[in-house]
Amino acid sequence: MGSGGMDELAASARAALVREIELSGAWAGDPVWRAAFEAVPRHLFVPYYYVGAVGGYERRWCGHPDPAARERWLRGAYVDTPLATRLRDGELVSSSSQPSLMALMLAELRVADGDRVLEIGAGTGYNAALLCHRLGDDGLVTTVDLDPEITESARRHLDAAGYHPAVVTGDGARGVPERAPYDRIIATCALPAVPRAWVAQCRPGGRILTPLATGLVALTVRDAGHAEGRFLSTPAYFVPLRGGERAAELPAPGLSGIPRRARDDDRFRFLLALTRGGLDPQEAYALWEREDAPPRERYGVTVGGDGGDSGGDGDGGAWAWLDDPEGPYVWPLPA
Repeated sequence: MGSGGMDELAASARAALVREIELSGAWAGDPVWRAAFEAVPRHLFVPYYYVGAVGGYERRWCGHPDPAARERWLRGAYVDTPLATRLRDGELVSSSSQPSLMALMLAELRVADGDRVLEIGAGTGYNAALLCHRLGDDGLVTTVDLDPEITESARRHLDAAGYHPAVVTGDGARGVPERAPYDRIIATCALPAVPRAWVAQCRPGGRILTPLATGLVALTVRDAGHAEGRFLSTPAYFVPLRGGERAAELPAPGLSGIPRRARDDDRFRFLLALTRGGLDPQEAYALWEREDAPPRERYGVTVGGDGGDSGGDGDGGAWAWLDDPEGPYVWPLPA
């Protein structure tokens, strides 16, 4: 298949992906993000990726000498699924997220014209390109990643697609203070807590959207030390942030005596991840049973709160809660 045929296939596959995302309801009727996904060519951001195969991974890439293999690469770039893009010693260290989840997160970020946005986790550069398409290429979008190989490849992909955000190599947990303040901060990697640096670098009234404990929490910033918000209903699993503290696997100790139906339930596993260090698994299970297996959207997070203690000074750390930050179910998050 020649370059013209590949271009036609890419356009057709991209249109099919946009229809699939639209059917998922991710945009909630917002035509702006539909236009971005229609315009930005995902295949330019994943010149190679890995798919699961017997005994390991199969590498698909744009330069394969077999035309059929190149076609498989191109079609796979527009499937609504995450794509593993970088492995190190068999461990996944970077990926291109599932497009429908990206669309949901971008819509929930609630950007407006002129907003300055910081993205934590540059990945392939695809998400930054979508933000640039929405906001323009006037220095409003910054993306940061710890790994210079990742930022360099993201910059190349963005250049090839015609987008030019600020691409910074650094620890995303520290934000990018030299380009602050931001109106919106979005993370595309998992952390065990919300870094206070993000709150400090976001304008009052700004919004922070980040994966946390296999969920997505949307925080509204009150001032440089305080933010609060609830989880979205959707599950979300991301590659852990490198540089900052990594989220650990679910702890095995303390699960004995908890019924299998609870341990296998995604809602309980979310609660276990969210209460790590704040409640032991038996306390978490008692809460889960007592509150009838609460879904993600009943939980929230306060950064710079006092844990429901009205006598606190409001800058004591970060807290998770069920239903109400001043209610009976409140526990500390890691620093």
